[in-house]
Amino acid sequence: MEVFGMRRFFALGLLVAGLLPAQVATWEIDPAHSSSRFSVRHMVLSDVPGDFANTRGTVQWDPKNPAKTVMDVTIDAATINTKNPKRDAHLRSADFFEAEKYPTITFKSTKAERGGDGKLRVMGDLTMHGVTKPVTLLVEGPTPEVKGRMGASATTRVKRKDFGLLWNKALETGGLVLADEVSITLNVELVKK
Repeated sequence: MEVFGMRRFFALGLLVAGLLPAQVATWEIDPAHSSSRFSVRHMVLSDVPGDFANTRGTVQWDPKNPAKTVMDVTIDAATINTKNPKRDAHLRSADFFEAEKYPTITFKSTKAERGGDGKLRVMGDLTMHGVTKPVTLLVEGPTPEVKGRMGASATTRVKRKDFGLLWNKALETGGLVLADEVSITLNVELVKK
């Protein structure tokens, strides 16, 4: 009897151990329903927005333990679009992204934690223009799952100069054509793998 009870206890332990890792699910970013956007202040007058057409990657998510969140995001630098072809060509050039030499912008998470405001803070390494710097994404969501999909949005601010994006011009009235600080927003729809 004691051996039978031990076997049952051992089998139950294996079952529970097998279920626990299943809480962490891997989700794939759906490029057709996701966007990477940015905005930068132009001539101290207005924010000029832009986006990148191809955002892809994966997110590992455990709703019971958000600290296990792992993000791996890749953006194609050459797909930059500010609705001005001449400006877009300039942004792809050596003055900015050097898209031929550095074709991707990546974010790889290193740590995640729930903030007091309910947002998830995902720390990680952002690589852009061949330079890697630590950044923190403030994540809203994810939304509840609907038919194997869920959504989330993440924001951060970076300084262009930190990534070697140095191009600028002085204005006759003082100041510079472009601000150093850039706002970045990722809106992603995730598909369960």
